[in-house]
Amino acid sequence: MKSLKTQAKDSEKLPKWIIKSIAVLLGGFALLWYSRGVISALRPLLIILLVSLFLSFALEPAVNRLEKLGLKRGLGTALTFLVCFAALGGFGFQVGSLLADQVTEFNNNIPTYLADIDEFLDDNFGIENATSDLQEKYDSGALAQWLGNLADDLARFGTTVANVLFQLFTIALFSFYLVAEGPKVRKLVCSFLAPRRQGQILEIWDLAVSKTGGYILSRSVLAVLSAAIHWLIFEIIGLPSALALALWVGVISQFVPVVGTYIAGVLPLVVGLLGEPVDGLWVLVTIAVYQQIENYLISPRITSHTMQIHPAVAFGSVIAGSAILGVVGALLALPAAATIQSVIGSVARRHEVSEELLSTKTQREGSLNRNKPEDIPPEQKDDD
Repeated sequence: MKSLKTQAKDSEKLPKWIIKSIAVLLGGFALLWYSRGVISALRPLLIILLVSLFLSFALEPAVNRLEKLGLKRGLGTALTFLVCFAALGGFGFQVGSLLADQVTEFNNNIPTYLADIDEFLDDNFGIENATSDLQEKYDSGALAQWLGNLADDLARFGTTVANVLFQLFTIALFSFYLVAEGPKVRKLVCSFLAPRRQGQILEIWDLAVSKTGGYILSRSVLAVLSAAIHWLIFEIIGLPSALALALWVGVISQFVPVVGTYIAGVLPLVVGLLGEPVDGLWVLVTIAVYQQIENYLISPRITSHTMQIHPAVAFGSVIAGSAILGVVGALLALPAAATIQSVIGSVARRHEVSEELLSTKTQREGSLNRNKPEDIPPEQKDDD
């Protein structure tokens, strides 16, 4: 038998299961902390893969269409990518040239602008030489040199876009592989799943491709239509570089979520105001009127065939996406929300809802009061 002293020492020791639990808990925390560091280090790669997946979903419908026309899938993918690169390069060149011209023109007209401001303040408020400090900086050449350097930088905007596209070669490579080898990738993914799950995954995959492709298609159609209409109106107004301004409005207003319309309208508004204030007013009226026409007449007809999503859901998804992944998340939020909405709609069961349940409390109480016995006339009671 153990002595009393030995038994007391054993009772003071912690049970082995508690020691093991503490060790497992500490090991779990260490593994979680290490995993957090690994995920943080791999975050750029994960974002690249996510963007590549989005681009593959967006471009796959066009490649599938070319494949149905008899073109090999790899060649169709290369042709689709070439068209996209040419469109982005042309847009960057047009906008870069526009900004460079406007900055140069603004630099040359600074003395006129400052003289007009002085004249306005002197005639209306009696303030003399209000812009004398700015005139001294301009005459010294410092402001003109800065604006000239800025104009040169903007003139190289098209080259910068090409360099950025070259730096994004990794995304293009992943996207090209996912599109060109799309059927093989799906087959590889499904090979790790049970047969009963393979159909569900393929259905979700097809929904993602359909919704993302529909999103890009609808945005592209609206961008082309918006650019064409604004180009015509800007030519009538007499704005310089009307085509570049129209392309800017069309692309930015459609592909930048939520605030794209406001960002797109600033540049032509400023260009109009720098020329003639009345031109700026006409630009503001044009953008506001067209936006209302697009929101209520054009956009619903186009998006009804491609991607249907409630405005509140779209706004909330953009906020959530930007909070998670920043600008990338905001751009991917709408097709992701449309895909999730479609998946839920195809899986979740729905039941009919009685219209009486949707009526307001006052309507229901009024209906009950009309059916009370005391409300029935005495003559009707006698007849009954």
